[in-house]
Amino acid sequence: MSLETENLENDEDAWPSIDDARPSEEGGPIARKGFNYQDEIAVGFVLEMLDNPQLVKIHFETHDDLVLVWANGAPPLVAEFVQVKGAEADKLWSVADLCLRKKQAVGSSIFEKSLDRDQHEETACFRIVTLRPVVSALTPLTYKRGNEARAIDCDEMVALKADLDGRMPNVVSKRGNGTGYWLDNCQWDARHDEVAVKTHNRMRLFEIMQAAGSLLLLEHIDILLDELRKLVKTAGDAKWKPDKAKKILTRKAFLTMWDACLAKLKDDAAQPSGGKLIEKMSNASLTGTVVAMAVDMRLDYARSVRTSRYMQPDEASQLQGRVKSEVQNLSAKRAAGTLDLDGPAFHALCVDRMDAINASLPADQGDRSAFLKGCMYDIADRCLLRFDRTGL
Repeated sequence: MSLETENLENDEDAWPSIDDARPSEEGGPIARKGFNYQDEIAVGFVLEMLDNPQLVKIHFETHDDLVLVWANGAPPLVAEFVQVKGAEADKLWSVADLCLRKKQAVGSSIFEKSLDRDQHEETACFRIVTLRPVVSALTPLTYKRGNEARAIDCDEMVALKADLDGRMPNVVSKRGNGTGYWLDNCQWDARHDEVAVKTHNRMRLFEIMQAAGSLLLLEHIDILLDELRKLVKTAGDAKWKPDKAKKILTRKAFLTMWDACLAKLKDDAAQPSGGKLIEKMSNASLTGTVVAMAVDMRLDYARSVRTSRYMQPDEASQLQGRVKSEVQNLSAKRAAGTLDLDGPAFHALCVDRMDAINASLPADQGDRSAFLKGCMYDIADRCLLRFDRTGL
C-alpha cells in the first residue's frame, strides 16, 4: 500500500502506540445495539488474519470501529483505521456526505474523524466500509491503494482533492498530514447487506479450510463462524478500562484459540448426540429432571427439523435465527460481565427468553415454545452455548 507522508519532520518517538493510548471516546462499546452488520464485517477481517500473516492484530471498538494492524516487512507497523457505516440512507455516498458535520461541529465529519486517527507511532491508513456504493467523484477511492487509476496526480484525484479542500479547508491531522495524505491512503470498501456479508464469510472460511487441507462440513463452518461472531461481539462490548486485553486480538493468540476450536470440533464429532448437552448442563450444576427434559426437548426438536409436516422451512429457519441471535447476545453480555449469573440462573434466563420469543410470535403461528427451547438445547449440544462460566 502507498503510504506517502506530507510532513516527515515529526519526531516518531513523540507518538504513542495505538496499543497504549486510551481511545478518546468509547461510544461504541457503551451503546452498540444493532451492530450485527459491523460484527459481520469484523468476522471477515478475523478470517483475513487467519489467512494472512501480515495482519498481526485487530482492535475492536477502540480508536475506531476496527483497527487493523499490519506488519508489511519493514517497520513501522501500519494501523488501518476502519469506519463501518451500516445504517446509511438508500443512496450513493457523495463528497457532501463525507464532509457533513453533525450540528456544524468542527471535527465531526467522517473525513475529519478519519484523518484525525493519524496521531500514533504506527503509520496510519484508512478504510470506510459502507452498504451503499459511491458517486463517480469518489470512485478512485474504491480502487486498491497503489493502483495507477487512483494516483494522487491523476485528474480524478486532483479534482477530488480540490473539492475536499474547498469544503474542508486547512484540515490536518495531529501529525501534520492533510487531504492529500488521506486520499492517498484511504480505501473505500462498498459491501452489501448483512446477509451477503455472512454468505461471503461462509465461503471464505470454506476456502481457507480447503486450502489448509482441512475439509469441514457446512455445519462445522457455521459453528466456527458463530464462535467468531461471539468473539468479536464480546470484544466490541468490552471497555478499554479495565478490559483492554479483551479488545485487542493478536494473530498469535487467535491461532491458538482457533486450533483449540478445531480440536474441540473433532472431539465433539466423536461424541454421541446429546452427550455434550448433558455434560454442559451438569457443569452448570443442573441435574435430574431438568437435564432429562432438556435432552428430550432436543430430540423432539431434531425430529421436527427433519420433517416438513411440523412447519414450513422458512419459518423454522427464521425461528432458529432468532434463537441463535438471542443466546449469542446473552452469552456476549455474560462474557463482558454485564450479566453476573451462575449456571442455574443463566439457564433459567435463557429459558425465559425463549418463552418471550414465543409470546412475540403472531397468534396464528401457534405455540413454538418447545421448538425454540429444543433449538436452544441443540445449540448447547453443538458447543455454541455454555450455561456455566467455562471459557468466559
